[in-house]
Amino acid sequence: MTKTELGKEIYNISHITGEFLLRSGQISNEYFDKYKFESVPNLLIPIAREMKLLIPQGTEVLGGLEMGGIPLSTALSIETNIPSVFVRKQAKEYGTRKLAEGIDFKNKNMCIIEDVVTTGGQIISSMNQLRGLGAKIKTVLCVIVRDPKSYDNLAKADLELIPLFTMEELKVLSKS
Repeated sequence: MTKTELGKEIYNISHITGEFLLRSGQISNEYFDKYKFESVPNLLIPIAREMKLLIPQGTEVLGGLEMGGIPLSTALSIETNIPSVFVRKQAKEYGTRKLAEGIDFKNKNMCIIEDVVTTGGQIISSMNQLRGLGAKIKTVLCVIVRDPKSYDNLAKADLELIPLFTMEELKVLSKS
């Protein structure tokens, strides 16, 4: 599957219309239901194959953010043999009380994996917690960037955002 074909399929399977409240508090009349493309192996595997080309050299750990980044980081881990950790929005209050489950990531170069980015607010929050635990984080990979403002928001947190697609690219691909 080419990247163009993949973009069309992502749009066709996950783009829905209506009224949606986004995590950022914004209201949108269109939405990309990420679970529709993350739960289908014939899309998740090609997404991982395309995203692995975007992983910065020297990455030692993939950090999949709860919940949508977890299947993506798992698929990328299988494609690249780079270990993955699964990052909660907040540390659980029982058991091991960890923020991130998986291998030890202290002093390792971690690439954050996310599905859809609008403002980057949750990414910044998670990154701050992970950096506080010793992770070295410079890059965020995602499947779709909804709002171009997220690049600046993440840059202010010393993060580079690298998307597989922008929402605008997917809209153009859907019409081609």
